Amino acid sequence: MRIRTGPCCDNNNNNNNNNSNTVDARGLHGRSCRGGNGRSARHHSLNDLVWRAMVKADIPALKEPSGLLRTDGKRPDGVTLLPWKQGKCATWDVTVSDTLAQSYVHETFQTPGAAAEAAAERKRNKYSSLSQSYLFVPIAAETMGAISKDGMDFLCELGRHNVQMTTARAPSSFSDYPF
Repeated sequence: MRIRTGPCCDNNNNNNNNNSNTVDARGLHGRSCRGGNGRSARHHSLNDLVWRAMVKADIPALKEPSGLLRTDGKRPDGVTLLPWKQGKCATWDVTVSDTLAQSYVHETFQTPGAAAEAAAERKRNKYSSLSQSYLFVPIAAETMGAISKDGMDFLCELGRHNVQMTTARAPSSFSDYPF
């Protein structure tokens, strides 16, 4: 098997980002390159998982809501339409960081999940204006699997909602199954 080395994928995709990074022999660059498909695919997969869990738990939610106090056009990935906790609707934003990126590797080597926690803090700062009206949850994950504490707490609570809904819908005995 051969791994391509050479100019960054941005140059191949004609994104004009003037990124002079090269793809190394270990193939690590593609996980963190803004011009590659990997970052976007991981983000969309995790966000879709959250969305499908909301639907399965019968929690009404809206994808990429506009007009939630931000003036720069940025918006979180989703918001519940009913209060989630403390009388506030939950809004979330997903991000996936490359565990082995040069900017994180020193911290992730010493502390598992450090890149996810750093990314979650950046998201909290980015959406700090939402905290007055919404419960903002950053769902920050790493390519090697770690998920930020707030993100994991949110996903676990969402999982508990799904268990309750599944249990409520399940027939109480074998004879209750429709045959």
